[in-house]
Amino acid sequence: MPLASHRTAIRVRYADTDQMQIVYNGKYLEYFEVGRTELIRSLGLSYAEIERGGIWLPLIEAHCRYHQPARYDDVLIVESTVADAPRSSLRIDYAIRREDEDTLLVSGYTTHAFFDVAQQRPTRPPAFFLRAMGIPDHT
Repeated sequence: MPLASHRTAIRVRYADTDQMQIVYNGKYLEYFEVGRTELIRSLGLSYAEIERGGIWLPLIEAHCRYHQPARYDDVLIVESTVADAPRSSLRIDYAIRREDEDTLLVSGYTTHAFFDVAQQRPTRPPAFFLRAMGIPDHT
C-alpha cells in the first residue's frame, strides 16, 4: 500500500503537441510536475511552505517510458504515488492514462533530494514533511 497517492486531471493543450497533434515527449515531465505539486498539496503542504521551512527539493533523477501517445484535447489522469518512506531523497512514481480508460500511456518516476537551504547541503526530510505523510518523527 502506498504512503501517498493522488490523481490529477490535465487537458492536453494544442501548445503541448507536435505537428501530428501528439503530445511532445518533454511535456510529460511537466505533467509529472503538476502531479507532484498536487500530491504534495493533498498532504496539506505546498512547495512554498516547504521552501519557507528552509528546504528545497531539487530534481536529481527522472525517468519516463512512453507506451501510447496522448493527443490534443485528451483529458489525462496523472497518478502520482510515493511508495516508500523518504530518507535523504523522495521518489515519486507516475502513471498517465486517458480519463475513463485503463490503457497506460506513460509511466515514470522522479527523485528529489531534500536540500537544506541554510546549510547548502543535502539533508534528511524535515519533521513537518514526515508528519504530513503520516510518518512518525523519530528525531
